[in-house]
Amino acid sequence: MTPARAGALDARFSLYLDLARACAALAVVVAHFGYFRIFDDAQIARIPDFGREAVIAFFVLSGFVIAYSAEHKNLTATSYVVARAARLYSVVLPVLALSFILAIGVRDLLQLPVEDSYELRRPWLYVPFHLAFLGDAWGFVERPPWLIPYWSLDYEAWYYVLFGVFHFTPGRRRWLAAGAVLAVVGPRLWLLLPVWLSGVALYRLQGRLTFGPALARAGWVLSVVLIGLWGRFDPEPYLRGVANGLWPFPGIRMGSADRVLADYTVMLLVLLNFACARQSRFDALLRLARPIRFVAGHTFTLYLSHGIVIGLWQTLLPIERGASHEILAIGTAIAVVALALNPLTEALQRLLRRAIDAGLAFGARGLGIS
Repeated sequence: MTPARAGALDARFSLYLDLARACAALAVVVAHFGYFRIFDDAQIARIPDFGREAVIAFFVLSGFVIAYSAEHKNLTATSYVVARAARLYSVVLPVLALSFILAIGVRDLLQLPVEDSYELRRPWLYVPFHLAFLGDAWGFVERPPWLIPYWSLDYEAWYYVLFGVFHFTPGRRRWLAAGAVLAVVGPRLWLLLPVWLSGVALYRLQGRLTFGPALARAGWVLSVVLIGLWGRFDPEPYLRGVANGLWPFPGIRMGSADRVLADYTVMLLVLLNFACARQSRFDALLRLARPIRFVAGHTFTLYLSHGIVIGLWQTLLPIERGASHEILAIGTAIAVVALALNPLTEALQRLLRRAIDAGLAFGARGLGIS
C-alpha cells in the first residue's frame, strides 16, 4: 500500500535544502584540495575535511527530494524514469566524455602519465560500464579518469532504480523487483542504502515531527555543534577499522563503503539538522532566494566536474602547494567550468526528456501497452 502523501515543501525549507546542497558541494571541493595536495600540510591540518560527511548529506537529501518528487511531480513510472534519467545523464554524459577525451589527449598527444590509464586503452568498454553505474557493484571498484566523486553516483543511481521499482510496482511484485535490483548491485550498495532511505523516511514522517521554532532552532544549533565536534575529533579512522573487521565478504573489497559506521552516525546528525531546520522558520532565506537557487542550480556540475579541473591542472602544471594564488586560480577554473557546463546540461536535460519519453512511448506501443 502506498503511504499517504506528505505535504508540499515549505518555501523556507526548500531554500534551506538548496543551501545545504550548495554547502555540501563546496565542502567536497575543499576536501579534494586537501586530498590532491593543493593545500599544504599546515592548511590540511587546520581546515576540517567534511567531504565524506557532505556526500552523506547528499544521500539523505536525495532520498527526501526523490520521495517528494514521486508524490508531487513524477506521479507515474514513466515520468519518474524520464525525470531521473534525464537529470543524471544530462550531467554525466558531457562530464564523462570530457574525462575520457581529455585524459586520452593528455596521454597520447602530450605523452604525459594519467593515473589509472588502463581504462583509456578500452574506452569502448569502460564508458558504457560507467554509464550503467556499475563501478561499485559487487567486486568492482572502478572510477572514470579524474572523477573520484563518481562513486556516489554508482550508489545513488541504483537507489533511484530501487525506489522506483518499489514505489511504482504493485503488490508483492515490488518485493521481487526490489530483490532483483539488490542482487544486481551487491553488498556494498546494501550498506549505504539505509542512509539514502533515511531521507525517504524523513519525508514520510515530517508531518509527525512538529515542535515549536524555539526548540527547533536549539536542535538545529545542537546538530551544527555536533557536526563540528565530529570533524574536530574525527572518530572515522577507528570506525573504519571496526567496519573492515566486521565485513563478512573477504573476496570483495569494501571500497567506498568502508566508512559505513561513521556514515550512519553522520546520517543521524544530518537528519537532526534537517528535521529541526524544517521547523525553524528561517525567514532570512526568503530574502536570499535568488542567489541560493542560482548556486544550488550549479552544484551537480560543480560536484562532478571539479575533479577534471584538478586532475588536468596537476598533470599539466606544477603546483606550489598552499600558495594563495594557486588556490585562487584553481578555484576560479573550477567555478568557470561549472558555470560553462550548466547551460549545456540544462539544454541536454530538456533534449533527453523528450528523447527518453518518446523512446518509452514507442516501446510501449511495440509491446501493445496503452
